[in-house]
Amino acid sequence: MERFAFYNDVTEQEKVEFINGEIIVHSPVTKRHNAASGLLYRLLSIYCGKNDLGFVGIEKIMITLTRNDYEPDICFFKKEISANFTEDQTLFPAPNLVIEILSESTESRDRGVKFKDYQAHKIEEYWIIDSENQTLEQYHLRGNEYDLVLKSSQGPVTSFAIDGLRIPISAIFDGTENLKTVAGL
Repeated sequence: MERFAFYNDVTEQEKVEFINGEIIVHSPVTKRHNAASGLLYRLLSIYCGKNDLGFVGIEKIMITLTRNDYEPDICFFKKEISANFTEDQTLFPAPNLVIEILSESTESRDRGVKFKDYQAHKIEEYWIIDSENQTLEQYHLRGNEYDLVLKSSQGPVTSFAIDGLRIPISAIFDGTENLKTVAGL
């Protein structure tokens, strides 16, 4: 399929991506996946909003890279990029941080083609969240390749792309811990 036809045909109701000339339609997510996404978005959105750092997008933000278009679970754009966004914008450039929450149907793409694309487009930081095992993998771009900085289910994670952000990994999966963390932001 031609990419421009994809842009015209996709609707707001669908979660779809354009990968290597193919349209990938996503299945509904589990409650566990949705909860982790919501808790993490709340932390990032409040922190970035309070500190005027940029824009945090969730789920339906279409980022357009050289060959492929993705809708990451969560992404962050620094203020110098997001200041140019319009209210009606639907296609976005490469963000500074991408977060994918694994599901059975997306894991191979999240660790494969997306990993390589995010790296090739110099997205500074990439988090892979496993909501089932409650772990976070943090990759940081060093030169032209991602370096695995952290893989853990406990302790804090400190972002490279979001200035000053340091949150407990447990706050991504536990509502009570999330609210305590929000109060401390």
